[in-house]
Amino acid sequence: MKKVKKKSKVVKAKALKKQVKVLKKQVKKSVKSKIVPRRTQRIKSGIPGLDPLTQGGLKEGSITLVIGTAGSGKTIFAMQFLMEGLKNGESCLYLTFEEKKEKLYSDVSAFGWDFKKYEEAKKFFAVEYNPEQVKSLIEEGGGTVDQLISKNKITRLVIDSITSFSLLYQDELSRKEAGLALFELMNKWGCTVLLTGQAVFKQQEFEETSLEFEADNIILLYHSKKAGKRIRALEILKMRGTKHVNKTMAFDITKTGLVVKPGTIVKNGF
Repeated sequence: MKKVKKKSKVVKAKALKKQVKVLKKQVKKSVKSKIVPRRTQRIKSGIPGLDPLTQGGLKEGSITLVIGTAGSGKTIFAMQFLMEGLKNGESCLYLTFEEKKEKLYSDVSAFGWDFKKYEEAKKFFAVEYNPEQVKSLIEEGGGTVDQLISKNKITRLVIDSITSFSLLYQDELSRKEAGLALFELMNKWGCTVLLTGQAVFKQQEFEETSLEFEADNIILLYHSKKAGKRIRALEILKMRGTKHVNKTMAFDITKTGLVVKPGTIVKNGF
């Protein structure tokens, strides 16, 4: 019976992979606008200590997935990335499925970040979407977000969070189809994108899903307990076309935001 069950799982997995390939082709055909070609320049992440570990920063036009458990610093990381762009005169967009704008502004003001000022200057845009609006965004091929990015020449985009987005769809196939459509839209927009996501760990190992395979870069944020004390650590799981450090490094959340400590290596089992 066990062998039969294993064979059944293998057959289902193969069938699902075929469906995903078909969906990718369908999604690419459905995106009529020309996809902006990837560039090779590096842009600063805004996280002290991180860029030297990634050949100078993130590739312009890339998609980075920042994954961690609750309280690991995902949203702080994302907002710090946007603030770096704003300080450099870029236009930035924050698209959320769960955070309330005013509460977010209040929370990050502790780091000295005044997003309200940039919003009033028409350099920062925060959009809150409910579940139905998210589905319309996919079905319409970008809709109002597409127009907002084009009109305001948005260069940095944060979507918080990809986990909330995935939960809008009940079955696995629908989630994959919507996820692939979202990634195609992000590629079309040509922004440097940062997504946040809730981590799923098994015995301290990160469990990947199909959406993680679509991202160019994956950064893991750990917030583990050892001997009654919480330890923060960062790991660059992958970064396409980049020679990056393959070690898990400590980081702190200071009064000015996240700071990576490359000289402090966190060992397994922390």
